[in-house]
Amino acid sequence: MIKYFLPAIITLLLTFSPSLKAQQTTADSIKAVINQLFKGMKEKDSTLVSACFSSGAIMQTVASRKDGMNVVRSGSVREFLIAVAADHPEVYDERIRFDGIHIDGDLASVWTPYEFYIGERFWHCGANSFQLARLNGLWKIIYLVDSRHPGPCR
Repeated sequence: MIKYFLPAIITLLLTFSPSLKAQQTTADSIKAVINQLFKGMKEKDSTLVSACFSSGAIMQTVASRKDGMNVVRSGSVREFLIAVAADHPEVYDERIRFDGIHIDGDLASVWTPYEFYIGERFWHCGANSFQLARLNGLWKIIYLVDSRHPGPCR
C-alpha cells in the first residue's frame, strides 16, 4: 500500500519545499533588519540604525504617566537617531525575542517582547510591534510602536 502513496508524498514535499524555504528566507531578511536596529543602538551607530527605517517612518510609545493614565507618545526617527548617537557612558541594550512574524507579499508585521538594560542595569520591559515594507527590494521599518513598563516582564 505504501508503495502507491510514496510517490505522491514525495511529489507533495518537493512541490511545497521551495515556498517554505522562500518564506523562511524572507523571515530571516526581516529579522536581520530588526537585529541591525538593536546592534546599532548597542554600538551607538546612528548610521546603522538609520538604514533600517523608511523615510517618513513613524515611531510611537504606549506608556503610563505618573498619575497612572495611559498615553501614546509620538516621536521621530530623527530624535531617536540623535539619542542613539548621543554620548552616554553605558550601553543601551534592548534584548528581544521574536514572538511572531506575519508576511503578506511586501508587508510584514513582527512582535518582539523585550527587556531594556542600561549597562547591566534593568531599566524596563515591554513589547515592540514592527510594521515593515519591502521597498526597492529591501525591508524597511515603516512603523514602530512599543509598550514600556517597569515589570514584571513576561
